[in-house]
Amino acid sequence: MPREQQLAMQYMEALTDHDYTVLRRFYSRETVFYDKTANTTYKGGRHIIAFLQRAHEGVLEYRLNVEHMFNTGSLVVIIGSYRLRGPGDQYGKPGKIIDLAVPGVTTLKFDSNTERLVEQMDLMDYQTMTDQLAAQ
Repeated sequence: MPREQQLAMQYMEALTDHDYTVLRRFYSRETVFYDKTANTTYKGGRHIIAFLQRAHEGVLEYRLNVEHMFNTGSLVVIIGSYRLRGPGDQYGKPGKIIDLAVPGVTTLKFDSNTERLVEQMDLMDYQTMTDQLAAQ
C-alpha cells in the first residue's frame, strides 16, 4: 500500500476512534477541513478539533467502511460509508439511539515532507442520512 494511503488509514482510524492526540499530530494551523455538501469549513487544528469534539459528543460507535481507495501523489480518495450510532438529540430524535450509515467520499491531501494533513474534503450523502433518520 502506498505511503499516502497508509497515512490516510492512520488518520481515519484516529478520526473514527476520537483520538484527538493523534489527530493533533496530523493538523497544522493551515489544515483545512471542508464538508462541501454541508458548506462548512474549519481551518487550523484547534478549530477542527473543537468541531470534531462537538460532533462526536456522546457517540457510541463511529467507523468508516472503506469500499474503494486510491491516490494520485499526495491526494488520497476514499469512497465508503460512515456508520454512526449515538444519541438522537443532535438529530432531532431525543431519547432515542440512532443508527446511520452515510455514504460519502473523503479526499485527503497530505504534505509529503511533513506527513501532515493539508486538506480534508468530505462529500456526504445527507439525503440518505435524512431518509434513515425519518425511518427511526
